[in-house]
Amino acid sequence: MTAPTIRIHPADNVIIARRQLLGGMVLAEEGGLVVAGLVPPGHKLATAAIAPGEPVRRYNQVIGHATQAIAPGQHVHTHNLAFASFERAHEPGAGAQPTTYAAEPATFDGIVRADARVATRNYIGVLTSVNCSATAARAIADHFRRDVHPEALADFPNVDGVVALTHGMGCATASDGEELQVLRRTLGGYARHANFYGLLVVGLGCETNQIQGLIAQEGLQEGARLVAFNIQDTGGTAKTVARGVELIRAMLPEANRVQRQPVPARHLVVGLQCGGSDGYSGISANPALGAAVDRLVRHGGTAILSETPEIYGGEHLLTRRAASAAVADKLMARIRWWEAYTARNGMTMDNNPSAGNKAGGLTTILEKSLGAIAKSGTTQLVDVYEFAQAITARGFVYMDSPGYDPVSATGQVASGANLICFTTGRGSAYGCAPSPSLKLATNTVLWQRQEEDMDINCGGIVDGSETVDEAGERIFRLMLATASGRATKSELHGYGQSEFVPWQLGAVM
Repeated sequence: MTAPTIRIHPADNVIIARRQLLGGMVLAEEGGLVVAGLVPPGHKLATAAIAPGEPVRRYNQVIGHATQAIAPGQHVHTHNLAFASFERAHEPGAGAQPTTYAAEPATFDGIVRADARVATRNYIGVLTSVNCSATAARAIADHFRRDVHPEALADFPNVDGVVALTHGMGCATASDGEELQVLRRTLGGYARHANFYGLLVVGLGCETNQIQGLIAQEGLQEGARLVAFNIQDTGGTAKTVARGVELIRAMLPEANRVQRQPVPARHLVVGLQCGGSDGYSGISANPALGAAVDRLVRHGGTAILSETPEIYGGEHLLTRRAASAAVADKLMARIRWWEAYTARNGMTMDNNPSAGNKAGGLTTILEKSLGAIAKSGTTQLVDVYEFAQAITARGFVYMDSPGYDPVSATGQVASGANLICFTTGRGSAYGCAPSPSLKLATNTVLWQRQEEDMDINCGGIVDGSETVDEAGERIFRLMLATASGRATKSELHGYGQSEFVPWQLGAVM
């Protein structure tokens, strides 16, 4: 039988329960260690005595310090372990290794646009400049819903759908401030996204986020495939909806003419996400996704790690992989920005993990961050971007974002991600139009319970039936199949429109 615990590194003073452990159990694999009380699945137990104030180590890294004496075999969690700041050794570039590229790059069946950009999906979108135009935008898109009006797109099988991406912003903010600039950068990234054949931008007319200001800042070009108009100029809601419907009807015949064709994997840009993490995330799904990322990078593709508050405490592992000191400095500048941002809002960077994370066995932000970073694999970090900035580098990159998954993934798609990979241990229901989102379960119990939302099970790593590398190969092949048009579970359920959440940075005036 598979051992009941997992030891990640020989130097660790905690191990992880594969299944629920009962007091009195003898762990032969740990030299006869006796379990002292109940330890839930995914949680930690000490392998040696740990004195108050001493560091607790997992992944051969410090994940916090003991708040009281911990006996061998005892459950280690929030009752006896806490975050404490400490100095971490930064050695920029010390662990960076040049990428060895595959001799025969993998391919997927993509959609090549007229300007040579490659799409993984073929949508028509309706963006809003402000919350006030959200209802009209949704009404336009709803006219083409296949589940409500199947006849609307019956003659256009190559169009994946019409989606309205609405939000609660666009007014009550400074007209020259950072928040408006970031919102416009996000909307501009979606407007340019290869997965949209065409787009409408619908405004109210009097909002701070004037459409012409958006177009000017983002260098967008109005034409047959990008049409912008306001409710006030059009003459009201009903007329706006009717105009939007007619404009989309005019786009559909040309949008439907696309054909998929084999393209190199270098055209794949994957956003990496984790949400509802548990004690297994850093053991199974995250390192397996990292193994898939290493394959993607070797085949010329790009992977985007984000969620800055959830790499906090592990950033030294990323700066070690930086391609240059300048890249490492860019990452540390974002960490310092976040420290100042949380301080001025009366918060701290260790305001994590969530209640669900803790129930799954994660105790401190350090522990969560170390597991989250495993999604990025092992290749060098080639560049660092701010939220929703267009990503131009190929390879492993970082994009600054909050840890809140919908906001973070929205920024990654705005930056150019045409596929999202989302690991979860507690269970997630999530999608991200216009880019498909794959969900990776960290454990088999979750997979069995919520298979209708999960695309791949990484629980075999915990169960002992699969290696991290084997799971990474499966994930990489699923990436290619999904980019080629295979529907994800979230797409089958219709997720994607409501999960568009731009980052609201500042005060609402």
